[in-house]
Amino acid sequence: MKIAKFKIEEWMNKYESSALYDLTTTCIKPLSINELCDSIPNEVLNKPLGYGDITGSLRLKKAIQSLYENIKIDNITVTHGAIGANQLVFLSMLEKRDEVISIIPTYQQHYSIPESIGSKVYKIFLKEENNWLPDLSEIESVISTNTTLITLNNPNNPTGSVIPEEMLEEIIKLARKYNVWILCDEVYRGLNLNGKPYSKSIVDMYEKGISVGSMSKTYSLPGLRVGWVASRADLIEAINKQRQYNTISVSYLDDYFASVALEQRSRIETRNRIIQHSGIEILKKWLKCEPKMNCILPSGGTTALVKYKDNIPSAELCAGLQNATGVALLPGETMEMEGYVRIGFCAENLEKALVNISNYINSPLIQN
Repeated sequence: MKIAKFKIEEWMNKYESSALYDLTTTCIKPLSINELCDSIPNEVLNKPLGYGDITGSLRLKKAIQSLYENIKIDNITVTHGAIGANQLVFLSMLEKRDEVISIIPTYQQHYSIPESIGSKVYKIFLKEENNWLPDLSEIESVISTNTTLITLNNPNNPTGSVIPEEMLEEIIKLARKYNVWILCDEVYRGLNLNGKPYSKSIVDMYEKGISVGSMSKTYSLPGLRVGWVASRADLIEAINKQRQYNTISVSYLDDYFASVALEQRSRIETRNRIIQHSGIEILKKWLKCEPKMNCILPSGGTTALVKYKDNIPSAELCAGLQNATGVALLPGETMEMEGYVRIGFCAENLEKALVNISNYINSPLIQN
């Protein structure tokens, strides 16, 4: 199976490790094991490291179940991160004859994997003039009885937009009319900046909703590589059939620590919201003082999509910036959004990094 280069991951592999200030990050400062656990029981330390529970332990599934309103244990399967969850959904559902509507910008999996399968993908681009929210008329113009799946990312990476519940209901109405599934990548769910931290999940709103979640963003444990799919039991059964070919089980230790984290998630959420709200205030202050950068402020998540005024390709700008200052940004080119850069506003040393960005873009090195 041929597939397009994963632009974001290739850029991160090349530049992230050498950054002095990593603003490519989408994660809030990861927790250590000591921060997560006061102590580790002997039963864990003495546990033989064989295969874990095949589709996730009952303990972990119960903890995941608590994130939703109405789902049962049979509606959940545990995966190798959200990246594994998304892939399994696509591989389980799509054929060459299918059509997919993908809302962009988003994680490249959401359109490149369906394209690699041979499905026809309609890309609906979010626009600044719509506050980075989907245009329902554009979705309506391409949806049909041939459509199998709509893919969303809510809160959105990279824009930080959060789809209001009323708009989700309108999208669901369209999907229901044509008997279409909706995959909502909800890895930033719980990180809304305004109103309630948790948006309502697609799986609690729509009978053909598919929720993908992860320990990486909201719970600051990307190193665990634990994600999940929550959906209708028959789809979970199909995913588990596909899953047997590439997963077997997640690590017993990953499963255990993910369970511990979700059982005390209120503490982690409080910690992370403090970091998130501090970061957005620093970003707001900088944007007010930096005329070369413009941004519709995010309503959730950990990233902002920032438009710059210099006439230079985004990859060239980001490479030059990192070479000169050590500040790593993600170029819009990697997200099909040339003319923009993504800033992770929950990064460490954010304030100093933003000063370095201003010094660089206002220096003679950058020609207007």
